[in-house]
Amino acid sequence: MRLVVENLACERSGRPVFQGVSFAVDEGEAVALVGRNGAGKSTTLQILAGLLEPSGGSILLDGGHDDRTLPEQAHYVGHRDALKPALTPHEALGFWQAMLGEPAIDPDEALDRLGLGHAADLPCAYLSAGQRRRLALARLLVSDRPVWLLDEPTSALDAASQQLFAQIVNRHLERGGLVVAATHGPLGVRETASVRIGPA
Repeated sequence: MRLVVENLACERSGRPVFQGVSFAVDEGEAVALVGRNGAGKSTTLQILAGLLEPSGGSILLDGGHDDRTLPEQAHYVGHRDALKPALTPHEALGFWQAMLGEPAIDPDEALDRLGLGHAADLPCAYLSAGQRRRLALARLLVSDRPVWLLDEPTSALDAASQQLFAQIVNRHLERGGLVVAATHGPLGVRETASVRIGPA
C-alpha cells in the first residue's frame, strides 16, 4: 500500500491556506506533518479524511481495497476527542466499532490496552483530558483500518501514555499500516519522515 499526495492546495473563503504539499508514505511508514500554528496541518489531514475538498493537487491510495475510497480505509482522530459526555468509554468504543465496521478487538480489550479498563463504565464527562485522549486513540484498535490520520495524537498525554501510544503505532506499522500525523513534537515511532506545511 502506498499513499501519494502531489501538489496539494487548499483555499478557504477564496484565500490560500497552503499549496504545493507533496509526500508519499508506504506501508510500514509514518509521516509527520510539521509547521507553525495555522499553517494547514490539520486541514491537510481533514482533506485526506474526506472532510474537506482540496483546491488543487491529487491524492492516490495505491493498494488496499479497490472498491473503497481513502476515507473508507482510514481512521481519522482529530485534535478534538469527539466523545459524548453521557456515554461510557465502553459505549463510545462500541458505537465507533459499529459505525466504522471491520471489527478488530473487543472494546473492553482496547480499554485495557490503553489503561482505561477501570473507567469502562464511567460517563466520559468524568474522564481527565489525558484519559479522553487515550479513549479517542482506543478507537484505532477496535476497527481494522490500514491508514491512520492523527492530529496532535500525543496532546494531553503524560510520558507513560506517550510510550504506550508509540507502542501501538509501531505495532500498526509492523503489520503493514501507514500513519500520517500532524504534530509539534516527536512521535517516538520508527520510520518517521517530516513534511513541512507552510513557511519555515
